[in-house]
Amino acid sequence: MRMRDTFIKPMHPEGRRFVGIFAAITLVLFLLWEPLGWIGVGLTIWCYYFFRDPERVVPNRPGLILSPADGVVSLIEPAVPPEELGMGPQPLTRVSVFMSVFNCHVNRAPAAGEVTAVNYRPGKFLNASLDKASSDNERNSLRMKLDSGHEIAVVQIAGLVARRILCWTATGTHLARGERFGLIRFGSRLDVYLPEGVAPEVKIGQTMIAGESVIAVLKD
Repeated sequence: MRMRDTFIKPMHPEGRRFVGIFAAITLVLFLLWEPLGWIGVGLTIWCYYFFRDPERVVPNRPGLILSPADGVVSLIEPAVPPEELGMGPQPLTRVSVFMSVFNCHVNRAPAAGEVTAVNYRPGKFLNASLDKASSDNERNSLRMKLDSGHEIAVVQIAGLVARRILCWTATGTHLARGERFGLIRFGSRLDVYLPEGVAPEVKIGQTMIAGESVIAVLKD
């Protein structure tokens, strides 16, 4: 890997117009007062960095369930999956990964399987690190039947400053493990509901990398 590649990452197409807007505002700020222009330069670089979309090395060991997001594990607890997914009233282990505005926000499939349901629900914009954000905030929920036969749910949750959830995956789509399926801007959270009887392999406070970090391992 070249040194340049360590710092310069590919940008997701969703970010191009935002970087363009930030750059245009920066030019105006330079015309008004040079110190403001340099602040604009810093914000433009941050905007590019927010929409970065680096390649990931997806582990291929069978049975792995990976983190769908970059960030920190904020909650691990039993919870009922979103009712709109029709997965029943039985609580499952929910692992929540909180993304700050400095994390990469491209979301990836935790495991290989078919998307059997996609459901968007409007809601509030509470701090995504709060437990009640799972039920009260705007969210987009995916139900997946894995190639192993297990079922999981993955939920994109908007946060305090997030105002747009993107999901370009439809019902019937087969996702590969680690494949990109969506994005949230600007700061948010991903919940993964594990199959019954599957224990998480992570702890609260642990840093996760989307498409690489292991959340749980399915048993044969």
